[in-house]
Amino acid sequence: MKRLNWGMIGGGFGSQIGPAHRLGAQADGNFVLAAGALDHDAEKGRAYAQSLGVSADRAYGDWHEMLAGEVGREDRVDLVTVATPNSTHFEITKSFLEAGFNVLCEKPMTMTVEEGEEIVKIAEKSGKICAVNYCYSAYPMVREMREIVRSGQIGKVRLIVTNFSHGHHGDATDADNPRVRWRYDPAMAGVSGQFADCGIHALHMASFIAGDQVRSLSADFASTIASRTLEDDAMVNFRLEGGAVGRLWTSSVAIGRQHGFDIQVFGETGGMRWASEQPNQVYYTPVGGRTQIMEKGESGLSDEAARLSRVAIAHPEGFPLAVANIYVDLAASIRGETRDGLPLASDGLRSMAAVYAAVASADKEGAWVDARPPMYQ
Repeated sequence: MKRLNWGMIGGGFGSQIGPAHRLGAQADGNFVLAAGALDHDAEKGRAYAQSLGVSADRAYGDWHEMLAGEVGREDRVDLVTVATPNSTHFEITKSFLEAGFNVLCEKPMTMTVEEGEEIVKIAEKSGKICAVNYCYSAYPMVREMREIVRSGQIGKVRLIVTNFSHGHHGDATDADNPRVRWRYDPAMAGVSGQFADCGIHALHMASFIAGDQVRSLSADFASTIASRTLEDDAMVNFRLEGGAVGRLWTSSVAIGRQHGFDIQVFGETGGMRWASEQPNQVYYTPVGGRTQIMEKGESGLSDEAARLSRVAIAHPEGFPLAVANIYVDLAASIRGETRDGLPLASDGLRSMAAVYAAVASADKEGAWVDARPPMYQ
């Protein structure tokens, strides 16, 4: 099958997320990097794009130049990935959707709920795909957990406990590092720091596995390093529309924790646990029974888990291949197939509504707040 043309905005040399996108997009032969505006420094961006094999006429200085250059081409890009700072996501995503391009946007999709609702409406009107990179939901064993819930194997979900807590921003002497500082700067990050950066991954995962949406939440925020305006630690209680209770902790100052993303789902007849640092395994316990370790690649798993597994049992599949699974489903969707697990603009909108709800709740000393976007209330 002919490869699709792919373009990237941001994610240039030294980027944290850029390599994962380039590895993921091209892992299965679905996409070829055909165009890019990879750096805020135009010349560096052009040079780096060409070093990755992009032709000189499609190595752009900025996203405006890329949009103008691609929109009239017969071989225009089939998908644009937006991997720029949060404050630019809305304008870039909106512009490319309106020009008829499919878009994959890094999270958070927008800076405000109103912007999120606009993106959802534009995507619906244009008929183009607007996906959001909640890539942790694309790990094979996370998909297995979702299928277990869907099948009724653990009964009705009662409780979800999840956290995404690391310590990599815990050094106060490193607080002015540009790679760290922007995450706690409202002008760049928006109204929330750690919750909008990592917490929404955990919140999305809870909804994804449970097959349910967050209705309300109560939050407590803390800025443990005095120079930070936005929070670097948050505790959020939430309730899903179906009645399940959720507990979420997210932190960037938990020194000693490396990645720290895990989730536990407890139902009427069983419970499960998955951790990103051991992504090949799900611990499953039936009520009254022994705990079992379910392993990626073993027989008897769901079709969805098997479909997104690439290497033999006991060999690890890590973060870039989880990103690759997002691109696998994007390629299929662009080609007209249906992919059930792809995180879309509606997911990005719900996350932004939860961010604003958490900020409002924290300002009101943990008062419970409706976490749904107005258009979904």
